[in-house]
Amino acid sequence: MAEIELKSVLKSFQGLEVIHGIDLTIPDGSFTVLVGPSGCGKSTLLRMMAGLEELSGGEVRIDGDRCDHLLPSARGMAMVFQSYALYPHMNVEQNLKFGLENQRLARSEIDARVRKAAGILQIEHLLARRPNQLSGGQSQRVAIGRAIVKEPKAFLFDEPLSNLDAELRVKMRGELISLHQRLDATMVYVTHDQVEAMTMADRIVVLNEGTIEQVGSPIELYARPRNIFVARFLGAPAMNMLKGTVARAGNGLGIRLETGPLLALNGRDVPLAEGEPVTVGIRPEHAEAGAGPLAITVETTEVLGAGTILHGVAAAGQPFTLALRGISGIKSGDVLDIGLPEPFIHIFDEAGLAVGAPTDWRSAYLS
Repeated sequence: MAEIELKSVLKSFQGLEVIHGIDLTIPDGSFTVLVGPSGCGKSTLLRMMAGLEELSGGEVRIDGDRCDHLLPSARGMAMVFQSYALYPHMNVEQNLKFGLENQRLARSEIDARVRKAAGILQIEHLLARRPNQLSGGQSQRVAIGRAIVKEPKAFLFDEPLSNLDAELRVKMRGELISLHQRLDATMVYVTHDQVEAMTMADRIVVLNEGTIEQVGSPIELYARPRNIFVARFLGAPAMNMLKGTVARAGNGLGIRLETGPLLALNGRDVPLAEGEPVTVGIRPEHAEAGAGPLAITVETTEVLGAGTILHGVAAAGQPFTLALRGISGIKSGDVLDIGLPEPFIHIFDEAGLAVGAPTDWRSAYLS
C-alpha cells in the first residue's frame, strides 16, 4: 500500500498545456476515482503516475519518496488498461507468470503468487485456457490478476470496464469493490462514467480541462457541489438549473426565478445582495410533482420501470427534468406544478460558484 502525492504536476504536448499544475494527495489504502469528460486529462494524469508519460513539471511521490525520475517497473505500481493486452499464444497461467519470470523470481514464489491471485479472482478453472477461449469478464479478471501477482504498492486502472456490456460492467464494479476490501490496497481508477465514480469510490476527483474542480466523498460531491460544472456532471439525470435574482422575501432574502415565482430560503445565509443574478439548481429526484411554485409543461417521458423521467419546459422556456418513482401515467402535454424543497435547493453566483449552503444539509440527504 502507498500514499501517492502529485505536486504542481504539469503536462504539455507540443507546447499545448493539458495538465495545469495539479496538486493531489491519494491516501494510503483509498479507492480514488478520477472522473471527468473526455479530454479532461484523467488518463494522462494516471499515466504520469505510472511513468508511462513524462512530466513537463512538478513531482510525483510515493510514500514521500520522489519517483518521477524512475522507470515504470521501479515505481512499485501495477496498471490495468482498457485493453486486456493478454498474450494470445500463452494460456492464462503463463500470462500471469510472465512478468514475474522476467523479474527472475524463484519458481516457488511465482507459483505461490499465481495461486493466490487466481484464488482471489476465482479463475483457478481458467488457468489452462487461451485468451481466445475467455469471455470479456474473464479476460478482465486475468488482466487484473497480472497486476495482483506483482504485489504492487498501488493499482492504477484506466477505464478497465469500458469494453464490457452493461450487465457485466455492473457485476465487475462489485467485484472490484470487493477486491479493494480484500486487498486493502491503494487503487486509482479512471473513468468518464459518473455512475462508476459514485458507486465505487470512497474519494472522487472531478477533473475538467486539466484542472481539479473538486475532491471529496461521493455524498459530498453529490450533495454539496462546489460549482455548476460538478453539479451538472455528477448525478443522472443532470441537475436542473433555473435563472433568477436575489430578492426580498419576508424578513430575509429569497430568489425570484425568471419563471415568476419567489423562493423563500427560510433564513439561509446567502452572501449576495438584493438584485444580484443567481442560478438555482435542484436535482430531478428531489423536485416534487404536486403543489409548488413552478409550473412545467411535459414534452417527453421515459418509463424505466422502477422510475419515470419527465422532460418538460418551464414558463420562461427553461428546460426542467423530473424523476418520479414507479410508472407514471403523466403524458406529453400535461402541465404540472412542481415543488422545490428548500433543503435540496443549490444556489450558484454569477461566476457559477456555490453559495449559501444550508448548515443542516446532511440531515436531508442522509435521513
